[in-house]
Amino acid sequence: MNTTTLTSTPRRIILALVAAGAVGALGAGLITGHPARALAPTAPLVAQAPAAPGGALPSFAQITAQNGPAVVNISVTGSTKTAMAGDEDDDEGQASARQRRGPQMDPSDPFYEFFRQFGIPGAGMQGQPNVPTHGQGSGFIVSADGLVLTNAHVVKGATDVTVKLTDRREFRAKVLGADPKTDVAVLKIDAKNLPTVRLGSTRDLQVGEWVLAIGSPFGFENSVTAGVVSAKGRSLPDDSLVPFIQTDVAVNPGNSGGPLFNAHGEVVGINSQIYSRSGGYQGVSFSIPIELAAKIKDQIVATGKVRHAQLGVAVQEVNQAFAESFALDKPEGALVASVSKGSPAEKAGLQAGDVIRQVDGQAIVASGDLPAWVGQAQPGQQARLSVWRQGKPLELTATLGDASDKAIKQARNDDAVGKGQLGLSLRPLDPQERREVGVAEGLVIEQARGPAAAAGVQPGDVLLAINGAPAKNIEQVRTAMAKAGKSVALLIERNGDKIFVPVRLG
Repeated sequence: MNTTTLTSTPRRIILALVAAGAVGALGAGLITGHPARALAPTAPLVAQAPAAPGGALPSFAQITAQNGPAVVNISVTGSTKTAMAGDEDDDEGQASARQRRGPQMDPSDPFYEFFRQFGIPGAGMQGQPNVPTHGQGSGFIVSADGLVLTNAHVVKGATDVTVKLTDRREFRAKVLGADPKTDVAVLKIDAKNLPTVRLGSTRDLQVGEWVLAIGSPFGFENSVTAGVVSAKGRSLPDDSLVPFIQTDVAVNPGNSGGPLFNAHGEVVGINSQIYSRSGGYQGVSFSIPIELAAKIKDQIVATGKVRHAQLGVAVQEVNQAFAESFALDKPEGALVASVSKGSPAEKAGLQAGDVIRQVDGQAIVASGDLPAWVGQAQPGQQARLSVWRQGKPLELTATLGDASDKAIKQARNDDAVGKGQLGLSLRPLDPQERREVGVAEGLVIEQARGPAAAAGVQPGDVLLAINGAPAKNIEQVRTAMAKAGKSVALLIERNGDKIFVPVRLG
């Protein structure tokens, strides 16, 4: 499995977010856990069947017998160039290919170029044959004429996709479209009168309710696992637009793209990701709500592509220090770190330092709630924003744009959180620095000590504002600090990005 290595800090535990996907060639990343809130669900797709009487356990055997034939195994084949020496590639298939080739020469070796030109093994020469890669995942049939839903990461980079039914028939599948932002893909196989699943709704899905997954973990086709809903509306800190269903259903590599059923035998989600330290199941699994997947499917079938809305802001979490700095009653909302030029956010009047607390009446508690809401909206849709600015509420209206123009960024302040008291050495920007940084006013941070350094402020950062008040000169900084409470929020510019840094004062 591919992994992206992050450096662990004393302030947090790093967990692997594994795309619960194909064995051998599908990816994984690393993220940390953040709280999330449930987003408002959409209307149900079909009517709910009656619940089990008296709160009894659902009949997992009956659900499996009715729906198992509509769950499919997906095998994918792709190819990749044989890795050059020094390439970072941890796919299991490619790792075995490296073992077959033997040790690789160091490119710094003076004979490296000589051997490369003559195709000596280990020299990473150009023009080597492609190495085939293989993977497996799951999916489920949603129409009798052969539409299949699965994860986008299951078929990513695939040159050949095969769908295998429980009756052992196999079909070559065409990928009608895949949306990486929501991790949903639609396949089409040439068949008639196929068994299908019933699509349900997450509206009435309750935390603690029984759910069941069917898929092909590690290639074991039509494996059944069950558990309960752990949470709804989970926003993951990976720029995802999905309000995930969290469950404790056992999901492993190969389960990706398989259905998650409620107690009535209706599909309520697509199994997509897991939290793991080992790469395998550890009790925390995530599924894409079926309402969102159905919207993506409809767009792909109609147009072959997917459009997502865009607001045009970078946002950060509002922690307790930020809440105190901005005089918020509780640490909730999405703190606007920057606003893209010409974006719907700028046209609506949003500013850096605003805290978005509601969208169309829906509470924004964690910062990830905002991109998850926007991601389910359509370009051109109006959004009513309840904003907190400089200690006062404000109502704004934005007309959402198209995310294909420029993707929304979610700023991360993981490396900019600390504690202590303020300590900065500042000087004005000179004209050349203003041009290089692209700001008209601000103060260069020459030294960061004590609390500021502990909070992540670095020499070379440019201080733009304190608690929303501009920092054009030293006098303004002193005035802002004189009004500060237990903490301050510093808006700084670093390497072209603007982020807020909360600093607790002594």
